[in-house]
Amino acid sequence: MFNKKEILLVSSISIILALSLSFLKGMDAFLYSLLFIFLILIINLSAKKVSSFYLDSKIEIKLWTLKRTGIMHFLSLNPFSRTHPSREFKTPFPSGVFFPLLSSFFTLGNFIWLGALVFETKPRVYRAAKRHSLYNFSAITEDHIGLIAASGIFANLAFAFLGYLTGFSSFAALNVYYALFNLLPVSDLDGNKIFFGNWVLWSFLITITLMATAAILLLV
Repeated sequence: MFNKKEILLVSSISIILALSLSFLKGMDAFLYSLLFIFLILIINLSAKKVSSFYLDSKIEIKLWTLKRTGIMHFLSLNPFSRTHPSREFKTPFPSGVFFPLLSSFFTLGNFIWLGALVFETKPRVYRAAKRHSLYNFSAITEDHIGLIAASGIFANLAFAFLGYLTGFSSFAALNVYYALFNLLPVSDLDGNKIFFGNWVLWSFLITITLMATAAILLLV
């Protein structure tokens, strides 16, 4: 399901997020964070892999990067705007690495940005064959991309509920927080894909996730 490059990326991001979460908390906190974050990422990404398979496509997991400067690009409020060369970075900024580390450092571990991984979707050959002829490829729609992204969020929320029922409150909380950060409709994160694919689905997911976040803050 995962290729070697993706496994290495997931492992590296797990370490980075674990370091951010356990800042100033010691080795035990780091090890628990590493285990929980790795499981959360695998749950999220596996759900996306499975849903993309059933939608006759495949996804490639990548590090979240920013390629242009400016608040409008970061928020992606205008996806139809033209690219302005003077606003592009010479090399993509690895935001999936630096945002978690910097947020943890400057807030002394009180606030950690958990958005770090994104995905690209490509149609499989037989998706094209089902729709036209063997050589006329059918593009993946924004709706389908949104459904793939949403499957990862649903999986994290389901495991959050399971974790809470079985007494793993920290695991449950991290699942919800990870879902919340990835639902933000910014840049190339899942929230942006879901929002532009199906804003009703995004509204439902963000409502459920905010309710779960409120419940965790009150109960955990």
